[in-house]
Amino acid sequence: MEHPENSEEYKGLVVNAGVEQPSSVNPYLKNRPKRKKREYSVAEFVEGIVKGDVTILSQAVTLVESLKPEHQVVAQEVIEKCLPYSGNSVRIGISGVPGAGKSTSIDVFGLHVLEQYGGKLAVLAIDPSSERSKGSILGDKTRMEKLSVHPKSFIRPSPSAGSLGGVARKTRETIVLCEAAGFDKIFVETVGVGQSETAVHSMVDFFLLIQLAGTGDELQGIKRGIMEMADGIIINKADGDNLERAKLAATQFRNALHLFPAPESGWTPQVLTYSGFYGLGVKEVWDMVYNYIDFVKQNKYFEYRRNEQSKYWMYESINEHLRDSFYHNAQIEAMLAEQEAQVLRGNLTSFVAAKKLLDTYFAGMKQ
Repeated sequence: MEHPENSEEYKGLVVNAGVEQPSSVNPYLKNRPKRKKREYSVAEFVEGIVKGDVTILSQAVTLVESLKPEHQVVAQEVIEKCLPYSGNSVRIGISGVPGAGKSTSIDVFGLHVLEQYGGKLAVLAIDPSSERSKGSILGDKTRMEKLSVHPKSFIRPSPSAGSLGGVARKTRETIVLCEAAGFDKIFVETVGVGQSETAVHSMVDFFLLIQLAGTGDELQGIKRGIMEMADGIIINKADGDNLERAKLAATQFRNALHLFPAPESGWTPQVLTYSGFYGLGVKEVWDMVYNYIDFVKQNKYFEYRRNEQSKYWMYESINEHLRDSFYHNAQIEAMLAEQEAQVLRGNLTSFVAAKKLLDTYFAGMKQ
């Protein structure tokens, strides 16, 4: 099909060439020498963290999250030297289904805790990463508008990067650094799906579960595992027309909790309603949290739980190092593709192939 501008009647039409635009990149930038990021020694890291320098703390957390072996060596040394200054905080795990209002609630809870109890607050948010691109938005700070600009708060989102166990271990190490920096209240927010709750439960003193009314979860007693982990359940968005539904949901959750065995702590989990958006019932939620902390400190369960958590993470670290050692073994790397192909062709069962690989690995270890 002919373009109309090429027809005879438009023969006087002339299209001028466009004006050449300058480059959007400043040409002088190329000639500027690159500023090399300052690298701190272990002693400088520890000194800065203990003084409460948030910039150095942030760099130390980045070091902990790095996968580079040389960074890991420095990070572990920093953590070891910070250990004597840690352990003096109240650690709260906050979980709930996506959309339950975790970030809004943390913003409101954080301000309440800082105003009522003083001290400093660190928020460690585990952000889900894309399974395809492995990227994360890390946008929690944007939803914690007031807390993100508060001088006594530190918000650090971490990507789960497809390895929840790994990021959970790094979060636990970050807790040690934050405590050494003088943060006496630590919130750990989970991605709100599956196994992340178990990992976070193993590093906090109080596990708070945020729920919504009318989602159907209260009728099936939600996921049994997460209900058993919760030290307190709170129903969000208990305001306006939703108030009665929230009260009904709270009653149904209380009834569901009666069906579970009593927790080791001896504490009876409570179910409360509140509104994060309007800031209603926030004081009652934190009275419950601190009542629990006082209760478990009196009956010595607080110390027992922290010791159990330390033991759990020792075994988790062993498992992780063994797995890394196995998959990065040169012999295993050479055999893996062939054994996988044999399984797919139906020549070997999965179990026989796994045994062959493990036997090769352990034989190599003996040499």
